[in-house]
Amino acid sequence: MNIKKRLDEEVLKRNSLAEINENNLDPIMVAHRYNDPTIALICALFSYGNVKQIVKFLNSLDFELLKTDDVRIQERLQNHYYRFQKAEDIIALFIALKRLNAETSLESVFKEAYNVDKNLVDGINACISKILSLNTHKTQGYNFLVGKVTKKTKGAGALKRWMMYLRWMVRDDNIDMGLWTGVDRADLIMPLDTHTFKVGHKLSLLKRKTYDLEAAIELTKKLKSFDKNDPLKYDFALYRLGQEKKYE
Repeated sequence: MNIKKRLDEEVLKRNSLAEINENNLDPIMVAHRYNDPTIALICALFSYGNVKQIVKFLNSLDFELLKTDDVRIQERLQNHYYRFQKAEDIIALFIALKRLNAETSLESVFKEAYNVDKNLVDGINACISKILSLNTHKTQGYNFLVGKVTKKTKGAGALKRWMMYLRWMVRDDNIDMGLWTGVDRADLIMPLDTHTFKVGHKLSLLKRKTYDLEAAIELTKKLKSFDKNDPLKYDFALYRLGQEKKYE
């Protein structure tokens, strides 16, 4: 079957919140419950590892803490941890995001940098820099969680969790939330993970062997040949095909 035709069919089939349920978990199901960009970012940043554990952890968080004082945040989150993140890292993220919201918004920080050259990575770098500037906390777990400023594409991290967050914020369909305006869907970059990386190779959509930002950009360019205005409409379908090993 023609790859574009197959993927278009998968998009139609998968573009439904019925695809996300207790048997097919996804962190966006928690984000949808709150419909808030800051809470959605927390959901995205913790989206690594086993999806059941991700959702269980996210469900344990009290996001009302983003509106309270530092002391209460520390008290309420002192027993929380997730994989590489200790309680101190989770507390630091909540405090930094609370401070950011008191001053500006994630959307404003992102778009101020993005709008210069319509460059998605510039916007992400601005968000990472802003979050890190609002809290002096530095640990390996916290740095992994928030990410680091990226100046190159080859050999650089794929920024998967940030790219996924932007897909959630910018696209608006039955899966994605569309909470931001003014960012072109055509500028989005694939949130490359192990599933989309593998299925990209299996379907001859991706040639690059290195799992990095360059590979994410290459896969995005290929998907633009299918839909130049909205290449990431294929992301969730590709992810599910890889997850379910239905790419042969």
